[in-house]
Amino acid sequence: MKTLLILSFAAICSYCLAQSVNVTCESGKYPPDPATKVSTYVINLDLPPEKRWAELGAAKSAEIKYLIAGFKEFITDWGKAGQVLIDFVDSKGGDLDGTLPYPFAGEIKGFADAIGLNLGEMLLYNLFYEFFTVCTSIVAEDPNGLLYHVRNLDFGLFIGWDTQNRTWAITERLRPVIVNLDWQRAGKTVFKSVNFAGYTGILTAVKPQIFTLSMDERFNKDGGFIGIIKWLLGDRNETWMGFLTRDVMENATSYAQAKAKLENTVMLAPAYFILGGNKSGEGCVITRARESNLDTWEMRNASGWYILETNYDHWEAPFFLDDRRTPAHKCMNQMTQKNVGFDGLFNVLSSQPVLNKLTTYSALMQVNSGRLETYIQTCKDPCTPW
Repeated sequence: MKTLLILSFAAICSYCLAQSVNVTCESGKYPPDPATKVSTYVINLDLPPEKRWAELGAAKSAEIKYLIAGFKEFITDWGKAGQVLIDFVDSKGGDLDGTLPYPFAGEIKGFADAIGLNLGEMLLYNLFYEFFTVCTSIVAEDPNGLLYHVRNLDFGLFIGWDTQNRTWAITERLRPVIVNLDWQRAGKTVFKSVNFAGYTGILTAVKPQIFTLSMDERFNKDGGFIGIIKWLLGDRNETWMGFLTRDVMENATSYAQAKAKLENTVMLAPAYFILGGNKSGEGCVITRARESNLDTWEMRNASGWYILETNYDHWEAPFFLDDRRTPAHKCMNQMTQKNVGFDGLFNVLSSQPVLNKLTTYSALMQVNSGRLETYIQTCKDPCTPW
C-alpha cells in the first residue's frame, strides 16, 4: 500500500472550490467505450447459500485476493492497533460468521471456500462497504412519466494514495471486481444489482417493473462503528445496511413496502436510501439514523421532476471540500427534463466533480424495462481528488 495522502490543505480547498464553481457539464459521453461495460453473472437463489457464489468466486478469485490484501495493508498502516485487528480477523474473525442471519453466513463462507480465502478476511471485506462509500444518486422522470435511476459509486477515500499514478490505491483495485448480478429463482429474474464480487449486500439495484434502489453513505457522529462495536459485543438487534437492502430487493413487492422497510428497520449504520418507483412522482430520499428515520424527502417536494442525493443531509449545506451536489444540480438543470434518459443522465454522471478519482462505476437503471447498464469509470487528470 502506498503511503497515505499528504497534501496542502489550502491547495485542496482552492482546487475543490474551483471545481464546484467552474463546472463544465459534459455532453456526448453516452454510449461510453464498450470495453468499460460491466459483465453479468447469475446468482441462483434456488441453490444452497454456500454454493450460490461458486462461479463468480472462480472468475474473480485473483482480483478479490488482491483487493483484500490492499484492505489489510491499509489497516496495517494504523500501526499496532491495525496489526491487532488483522491478527484478530485472521485468527478469530471467522467465528463471527455464525452470528450473521440466514442466508448471509452461508453465502460468505461459501464464497471464502470458493476462492480459498480466510473466512475472517471475507467477513471484513463485506464490512468495509458499510463505511467507505461516497456517492451521487439521482431519480429523474422523463416527460412521459418514465422513471430513471442512476448513480456514481465512489469508494476509497483516504485508503492509500498512489503518488506515482496519482490515484487512490483501493479505488484502482476495486474496479476489476465490479459485476452486474442477475438474481434468479426458478430461472426468472427477481432483481438485478451492481456488486463488488463477493459482497453479499446490495448498494445499487432494480426490481423490474416495481422499484429501484441505491444507498449513499451518511457521515454522522452516531455512525456505523458504534453499531459494529455493539454487534461484536453481542447486541445483535440491529441490521447491517447491506442485509436490509438485500432483504428489500428480494422480498418487497411494491414501492410502498420497500419504503416502509427502509424507513423503519433499526440498522448498524446511518445511511441515505434513494428509492424510485414505477409511477410518475414516485421517488424519494430516506435519511436514516441508525435507530430512526429522520426524513423522507419526496421528489415532488424537490424539483418536481428529479431528486438528487450525495452524502449530506439535503436540508444542510454540503461540506465545502466535497460539494458534488451543486455541480450535479447545475448539470441536471442544464440538461432539462426533456433530455432525461440514459444519454443525458450519463453526461451528468460524467461531469466533474460528480465524476472524480474515487468513482468506480456509473450505473443506469430504468424500472419499467428492468434495464441495467453499468460502466467502469475513471477520471483523467486534471481531476478532483475526491
